[in-house]
Amino acid sequence: MRARRLTGSLSCLVVLTLTAAGCGLSGGSDDSGATAGGCKVDKGNVGSGKLTGDVKGNITFQTTNLKKDFGDFFNGVIADFEKAHPGTKVKWIDDPGDNTFTSRTVADAQACTMADVINVNAPTATALTKAGYLLDLGTKDPDAAKPFVPSFWKTATFADASGKSIHTTLPWYTGGVLLTYNKDLLKKSGIDPAKPPTSLFGLFADYEKVAKASDGKYFATMANPIWRIPSDFDQMGIKILSSDGKSAVFGDDPRTTEWVAWMAKLYKEGAMPKDSLSSSNDPSTLYSQGKVAYGSTNPSFVRFVKQNSPSVYAKTAVGQQPYDALGVASAGAPQYISVAATSKHAPVALSFAEFLTNAENQTAWCKDPAVVIFPTTTESLSDPFFQNVTGTDPFSQARKLVADQLKTASTNQTNLSPAVQNTIVSQVQLAMQGKKSAADAVKDAQEKANELLKQGS
Repeated sequence: MRARRLTGSLSCLVVLTLTAAGCGLSGGSDDSGATAGGCKVDKGNVGSGKLTGDVKGNITFQTTNLKKDFGDFFNGVIADFEKAHPGTKVKWIDDPGDNTFTSRTVADAQACTMADVINVNAPTATALTKAGYLLDLGTKDPDAAKPFVPSFWKTATFADASGKSIHTTLPWYTGGVLLTYNKDLLKKSGIDPAKPPTSLFGLFADYEKVAKASDGKYFATMANPIWRIPSDFDQMGIKILSSDGKSAVFGDDPRTTEWVAWMAKLYKEGAMPKDSLSSSNDPSTLYSQGKVAYGSTNPSFVRFVKQNSPSVYAKTAVGQQPYDALGVASAGAPQYISVAATSKHAPVALSFAEFLTNAENQTAWCKDPAVVIFPTTTESLSDPFFQNVTGTDPFSQARKLVADQLKTASTNQTNLSPAVQNTIVSQVQLAMQGKKSAADAVKDAQEKANELLKQGS
């Protein structure tokens, strides 16, 4: 599993142009009258009513860069499913997971050729749900929620074209959130690695210490705010959208402007590489070269460092990501499994999606020693493997820290459409470049976000 796949669910964001026009779900009196996102589909795929039909036929299953490290596991899951359901065939597609993933997925959906079962992150699920390309799992299988921790099932809802929240995803796994850092670089910067900050502005103050001590020889973190929006705002308790999700309100909180001012100050003072402002690269490479003090907030990042840079791994430690106003850790946005509403064999696709994400298969994969990921089913999280973690190395400590967090962690997250997210990010980038004041950037970001929300983007 490549680092980008698990070290940041926002690595492949692009501006999407999906709108409600010509999309959505509709049914008809016969198959030819049923559409999903503009594609003709079986009428059983859309509208109200439980999905019925024989679990027979061929489907495609798409993951992102998993085959190299986990080929045996997923081939085994596929074989078990096909054995349990004679007459089915699952073709596994392993996407490279580059920066065009979201745009290519959208293009496949618009061409009515999207994979039957697909692993998606929250931004992609937001766009595809709004355009009507994903099966309403809560409607098509009323029992779909049963295996999952309620809070994780709650995160699996996304708004359709009318603004109604529907379950178009199954929560698959979560990575948790923590600090990963180079102890030597922190000590050189006058920061005590054993005392992580308790607020995000406290973390920013530590970033500033790195900038002042490094003299450009190393950096604190990466610049692109796409890695921090909306997660920082959520952790700080900044309300981003109105309760109905139809308007942006983040600019009403003065801490938003303070956050942008901090980002601009840090960028100007050299806490971040100048060329990383618009780059979608996560900290993986530079951290492994000893040039960035703070690594990814995803626990599996530690595995990447261990494999690719043993010397830096020896200097790596993990700590608690600041709880800030939220008061608890964030579980991070889970990865999801969705079923295409355009699937020609939707009963097979839904059955396989539920088989893949059941407690047995989640537990088996999350126990793989090569990953630090956690399951989303109640039964899996009760397994002693996730509750009794031993070891003092960074990899073991990351697993232990997140296992402890998940007992009380918040799974609430703000799901922004890629278009809205990118307009906020672009305004913050202008402020960081000194082209706008922090106050103007926040004001303009909120106005532009509201324009998009009114358009249904």
